[in-house]
Amino acid sequence: MHERTLAYLRGRFGDYYRQTGIDSPPDAHAREWGYVPWTEGPGETYVRHNSLLDLGDLGDFLVRERPKHVYFSAGRYENPSETTMDGKGWLSSDLIFDLDADHLPGTSPDDSYAEMLAACKDALRRLLDFLREDFAFEDLTIVFSGSRGYHVHVRDDNVQHLDRDARREIVDYVRGIGLGFDALVEEETVGGTVGRESPANNRYLPTDGGWGERIHGELLSLMAEVREMDEAEAVERLQTYEGVGEKKARTAYKFTQNRFVEIERGNLSAHNVFENLAGQFVPRVVADQNAPIDEPVSTDTNRLIRLPGSLHGGSGLAVRPIPAAELDGFDPLVDAIPETFRGHDITVEVTDGGTVELDADSFTLQEAVHTVPEYLGVFLMARGRAEKARE
Repeated sequence: MHERTLAYLRGRFGDYYRQTGIDSPPDAHAREWGYVPWTEGPGETYVRHNSLLDLGDLGDFLVRERPKHVYFSAGRYENPSETTMDGKGWLSSDLIFDLDADHLPGTSPDDSYAEMLAACKDALRRLLDFLREDFAFEDLTIVFSGSRGYHVHVRDDNVQHLDRDARREIVDYVRGIGLGFDALVEEETVGGTVGRESPANNRYLPTDGGWGERIHGELLSLMAEVREMDEAEAVERLQTYEGVGEKKARTAYKFTQNRFVEIERGNLSAHNVFENLAGQFVPRVVADQNAPIDEPVSTDTNRLIRLPGSLHGGSGLAVRPIPAAELDGFDPLVDAIPETFRGHDITVEVTDGGTVELDADSFTLQEAVHTVPEYLGVFLMARGRAEKARE
């Protein structure tokens, strides 16, 4: 990055912080703070092990230092500015989740920025479903990371003192790691038949939440589809699954016509085909419905995470908090553009040409000098794809 580019970005980041109020996280004085200053040459300097007492008032610090990146810790400490973790004196930690479009299964380097972020938002919705429905967490802060993903901060009281092993269990659950089919099935004792003293056990998939409900939903969807077919078509469809022969397929089809309510109840004992199918659905349901989080972030009680409201030095976009009710309509490539960078043009020398999607528009730029909207110029310079040209 040329000196002129660095000076421009640092100056404009300072203008943003002068014009923008940044909220501190809860218990800000008990957290460790870190930042990356603008420096010349390759690589970055990571300044950490600071407390707010070291930095001073947060707003004043941001205006004065105009950092490239700003972070605070998930953890709270007795002495946050100590340079060793033992010395800090850990007290508690938020539970942090990080979703990055670069690491999502199914995304490709050939996907556009907008496509990758859309896929990441879909993964975020799945994560939020786990956190709200399966764990009943309530104190959630949703944040666009400023680049390629989203963060979720969980601050419920019952997560604050979880150790790494307990956090690992939550991670494994939302990722579907080690999910065993038998562990999902519930058993219900029913009365024995005449002349038998021993009762029988019916096996059920839960229909009221968790991975069991997700597996049941897949089974129910298939059998509802089969129910609407004629018998020959239904039998052929069911035989595409391992272990389902013609006879079993035919009796299962008849079951959908006469006793579909048992399938709705999740009763696997009603017909052995149902348990067979449900077991086969587990890998696919896990692959399709897990939340592909960055696992080390969530297990780390000392993790530093980006400050909501700050600027991302690799994009010039804001690390934007998102109210839950506004998530569906949130477009990061529009809503995370700082107002400071809107309304005027600048001149940049593009060194890595191509197409950029920003502000509901598409820009295709050759490697040359261009006059562009400032938010686009800042994005290109922060990405290392342009240098500031003389006006």
